[in-house]
Amino acid sequence: MAFELASVLMKMGIVSTSDHASVVSINIFASLLCACIVIGHLLEESRWMNESITALAIGLVTGVVILLVSRGKSSHILVFSEDLFFIYLLPPIIFNAGFQVKKKQFFRNFMTIMLFGAIGTLISSSIISFCAMKLFRKLDIPHLDIGDYLAIGSIFSATDSVCTLQVLNQDETPLLYSLVFGEGVVNDATAVVLFNAIHSFDLSNIDSTIGLKLIGNFFYLFITSTLLGVLAGLLSAYIIKTLYFARHSTDREVALMMLMAYLSYVLAELFKLSAILTVFFCGIVMSHYTWHNVTESSRVTTKHTFATLSFIAEIFIFLYVGMDALDIEKWSFVSNSPGKSAKVSLILLGLVMIGRAAFVFPLSFLSNLAKKSPNDKIDFKQQITIWWAGLMRGAVSMALAYNQFTSLGHTELHGNAIMITSTISVVLFSNVVFGLLTKPLIRWLLPPNSKQTISMSSEPPSPKSFLFPLLNGQDAEAADRNHPSRLRMLLRAPHHTVHYYWRKFDDAVMRPMFGGRGFAPFVPGSPTEQSVQPW
Repeated sequence: MAFELASVLMKMGIVSTSDHASVVSINIFASLLCACIVIGHLLEESRWMNESITALAIGLVTGVVILLVSRGKSSHILVFSEDLFFIYLLPPIIFNAGFQVKKKQFFRNFMTIMLFGAIGTLISSSIISFCAMKLFRKLDIPHLDIGDYLAIGSIFSATDSVCTLQVLNQDETPLLYSLVFGEGVVNDATAVVLFNAIHSFDLSNIDSTIGLKLIGNFFYLFITSTLLGVLAGLLSAYIIKTLYFARHSTDREVALMMLMAYLSYVLAELFKLSAILTVFFCGIVMSHYTWHNVTESSRVTTKHTFATLSFIAEIFIFLYVGMDALDIEKWSFVSNSPGKSAKVSLILLGLVMIGRAAFVFPLSFLSNLAKKSPNDKIDFKQQITIWWAGLMRGAVSMALAYNQFTSLGHTELHGNAIMITSTISVVLFSNVVFGLLTKPLIRWLLPPNSKQTISMSSEPPSPKSFLFPLLNGQDAEAADRNHPSRLRMLLRAPHHTVHYYWRKFDDAVMRPMFGGRGFAPFVPGSPTEQSVQPW
């Protein structure tokens, strides 16, 4: 990671060495992060603003100031690196998403989430790629081949629903929150898996089997990445359960959980799998097993540590995107054709909206057909909210675009420069304009006293709610009393049937081996020991 402000500061006499310039740059960026947190907190109740838009705005203002100080030579403190994003910033965000997810709601709507996040992303990517190929060739965009157009589809199918999730209340609208949150994570993972699958094939010689190979490679990456995350989570649970029998250390427990989570991520990168999927499911498994094997102090520490790291990484990303939007080097490549760059940005923005609508409404219709309870169905206002939540583009799109169209952070070809500047324009416009309208739109569509807010009973947040089961015990107990046949149970209520047999397997096999809810760590002299009653 380089620091471009070094030469400017040295010329101004502020510092004498590049090392000092690096320290100054880090201090400035840390100060900006603090400003984003403070200002975002003050604007938390604002009708329009949220922390993402606040960080973007501060980044833009900072970029303007740096431009003036450097006399138009630079607009940011740090040079963007895909490695910085994918290796250091993205893991805590995705892991915390899996660690804090309400598992009951997530798995209750798992099929719908996978329908939107996986199938929907493939539909959106296909539409964006095909339409971009037809329209960009008419605009005579140079240096773009079939691989670039397929990559464009995966880049702009990666959503960023942070703005919407900051407005939705998971206790008031658990169904909608679960769908938007789950689809957002699976969508990002699917987009990255699709992007990597495209890069793994030689698309210069396309034949009739390339499509089948691409789909097969996609499902291979999807399944193996998920299994790796599950195995890493189970391994961490087993190690902590056996290693710290009758003796616990909060420092070691927290460190081991953090390192095992990060190890799952880098292992997936090493084996060229989807690290996003891996670390997400690792977080889910850790919250279900590992988190319950540690002491109460370790539970509180890990919960807030993972949330804090995720929070800082999100602000870091949006702050940098705001600064990088004014990078002179990128815009200088398209200065001779600003109209063409604007047209490309408008086309991409329109394709994002069309591609999103092409799967949200049809797949919602299909999902509703499979649900018997009216409370479980997605009504039209909720469908609009889901469609709107996925219109924003963020850091994943930026990172994939840099990976595809730049080399070491710098554009080399005119067509690549147009795609980079257009990506920046779409990210800024979608986050600022769509983000500003998110709160008013959702309050209009889903007023606090509407039926949507009470359509499903809320549950305590996970993993804090370790006294509550992963699955609905009442449904399982009722099924157990009636003793219907397995086939009849599966046809009548497939969701409850799967949960029923999963609970039996979990209680009989998984928890005795890996711990989990109900496992009380024994620490001499601790409240845990005092709570143990004599036989």
